[in-house]
Amino acid sequence: MTGGASGLLLLMERHLRRLRACGGQYDGTTRHSAELERAVGDYSAFVTDTRHHDAWAELERATPPGFGDLVGELRVVSARCASLMEKYRALRLLAGDPATAGYFANVESGIEAEFGAFGLTSSSSVLLVGSGAFPMTPLLIGGRTGARVVGLDIDEEAVVLGRRVVAALGPGLDIRLEREPAQESAFTAGASHVIFSSTVSVKYEILRAIHARTGDDVVVAMRYGDRFKSLFNYPREEVDSAMWTLAEQVLRPEHVFDVALYVKATHR
Repeated sequence: MTGGASGLLLLMERHLRRLRACGGQYDGTTRHSAELERAVGDYSAFVTDTRHHDAWAELERATPPGFGDLVGELRVVSARCASLMEKYRALRLLAGDPATAGYFANVESGIEAEFGAFGLTSSSSVLLVGSGAFPMTPLLIGGRTGARVVGLDIDEEAVVLGRRVVAALGPGLDIRLEREPAQESAFTAGASHVIFSSTVSVKYEILRAIHARTGDDVVVAMRYGDRFKSLFNYPREEVDSAMWTLAEQVLRPEHVFDVALYVKATHR
């Protein structure tokens, strides 16, 4: 293994230790938000740095001992830290501080182009799986298009904070946040568009589960990260070709996640 690959492994281990330490400090206040924001900001810059791609490809070929476990743990810990970042941002906003961290700017900058040729309109009904404590996507979609948006999350604290953020930033928007699975939500059947957060570990299981409940013309935007970006996202998986068809991919090297667009297999 070359020095570049060995050096990348050391960087990955260093980021894991830092993220794990910062993520373990959350206590429901913003006391430790600055450290976490710096750690996640540095990590998002790391996973979008194309200079690491050759070393990553070598690691994938060599698969040194512990490599798979390290990748898996980084994915889990960074997803938790991203969730905590949203809680910190929500708490600061509700305390009167609307400052935006660089990580959020990176995410927000890609939302408009996310659906490619399957654009949103005021008549769209959008379901977001994994809405988080600071529901950026519902607020941006609702504010720019007037579409009806329902966000789902299994984290009760995130839903409570998210509702307060929506009340503060989008009181006139048709946005609702709920703590329930997508496969049990009544809204799923009427959704024209479904968005999956890249950090939802079981997103492809949910995609399979909602197939029978969604309309024939539904469009699904699956946020994901493959290869080096899989350090901060759950990767794309193969789908049952009898259920879903990959219609388009929106690849954005400068963003922390890419997007796979799916339609029902009967509507290719």
